Parts: sequence; C-alpha cells; structure tokens
Amino acid sequence: MGYFGRSRIQKAVSSDSGQRSGRTSVSASVTVEAAVAVPLFFFAVLCLVYLLELMAVGTAVRAGLQYAGKRAAEDAAVVTALLPSRVEADVVENIGADRLDRSIIVGGSSGIDCSRSRMSPVTGIGEVTAVYRVEIPVPFFEILPVEYEESLRIKAWTGYEKGGFGDEDDETVYITETGMVYHRDYHCSYLDLSVRMVSREEVGGLRNENGGKYTACQQCKGSGGLVFITDYGDRYHSSPSCGGLKRTVYAIPLSEAVGKGACSKCGH
Repeated sequence: MGYFGRSRIQKAVSSDSGQRSGRTSVSASVTVEAAVAVPLFFFAVLCLVYLLELMAVGTAVRAGLQYAGKRAAEDAAVVTALLPSRVEADVVENIGADRLDRSIIVGGSSGIDCSRSRMSPVTGIGEVTAVYRVEIPVPFFEILPVEYEESLRIKAWTGYEKGGFGDEDDETVYITETGMVYHRDYHCSYLDLSVRMVSREEVGGLRNENGGKYTACQQCKGSGGLVFITDYGDRYHSSPSCGGLKRTVYAIPLSEAVGKGACSKCGH
C-alpha cells in the first residue's frame, strides 16, 4: 500500500476517534445536567406539596375555631364565661385528632393552644384564639418551626328578635333598665363599657371621658386597694361583678321609648 493509501486510513481513524470523543463529551454533559435538574425538580414538587398542606392546615384551624366560637357563644348565653380548654377541645373535635396527628403541626392534636381566648363578663364580647406551630421536614435543610395564630371575635347569644313588635318601619333602639336615654348604636360606648382596674390611691386624680371625677359606688362602696372604673362612668367599684358595672340592654321600637331622650353620642 502506498503513502497516499496509508494517509487516507490514518485520516479515517482520526476522524472516527474525534466523533467518538464528541459523542462522549455530549453524553457526559447531559448526565451532569440530569443529575442537577432531577433533584431540583423533586425539591420544587416537595415544596409545593408542603405549601398546599400549610394552606389546608390553616383552613382547617379557622373552620375549627368558628365551630368552637359558635359553641362558646351558645354557652355564654347562660353563663357569661369562656373556658380556653373547652375551646381547644372543640377545635380538635371539629378538625379530627387523627388529621392533626398526621399534619405538619408540631405536637399534632396536642399542638393547638387556645389559652389566649377570653370573654368579657360585662359586655359578653370575647375572642377565641388558636396558636400552633408548623414544621416543614425538608431533607438536608433545617427549617425552624413557624408559629401561626388564628382568632375571631364572638358575642354571647343574648340577642333579640326584631320581628313581632312595632311597625315594620319603626326603628329599633336600645335602652337600659335605669337609663334615661335611648341609643341607636348597640356598640355605643355608654352601653359597651370599658372596665379597667386602678389603685384606690390614684382614682382621686383620674377623670372620665367627660372630665368628671369618680366617686365611690353606692352599692359596693368602692373599698379595697384596687378598684374598677369605666371610661364614661362616674363611680369606682370594689368588684368587677358589681351591679353598677353591668348593663342589661333591651331592644325596643323607637315608638316605645316614650319619655327618653336621644343619646348625646349615637342618638342623632
């Protein structure tokens, strides 16, 4: 075989080696990209799954809190009080202990804390609150538990039935047993008392929202080191259960509020 024949064979071998080298390089590049892309894809899918679970847990807790708040409002119609432990039990009952134990809530069914729930014995207005922590168990990443809080306001079921009295167009107003005025707003500050506790020594220097002084209540005498006052009242009381701190509110037609004037705040 001549020189030119050997030259052609060497070129063919060289060309075949280059093609194999190029194919090997491309194959290795695809393998590296796949090794990086596949874990990232599964990580994104895992994050999406936990995001959906987080939204589902929040929705379930809110629904359970609404159920517990409704029952608390029913119970408060008899005794104006709220037991956080009862609220917590109602939330768990509505959601389901098994569902909570399988969720991302830290502690499962025992991880719901309703100790911040409260209700005013004077106004019957309360707030039910559920606090819980969630933990996302993502592999190779340490994510600290995050605290969430859900709350809603409730009112003891001591309402009224508007139908059945007065004319259809007759306006509904609100009065108290001893009040001399009627109110158009049920949440008027004269009806919805804001009770706070102060020391007996400082009450003499305090003034109510109208600028008036506080004097001792004629019923409880306002004795003791700590006394209770309201923003618009003119008496201080020794006990938060004193009758002078309570308001029994009645809803009546305006036509029946004969002899009563309009409240200076909400009556006009």
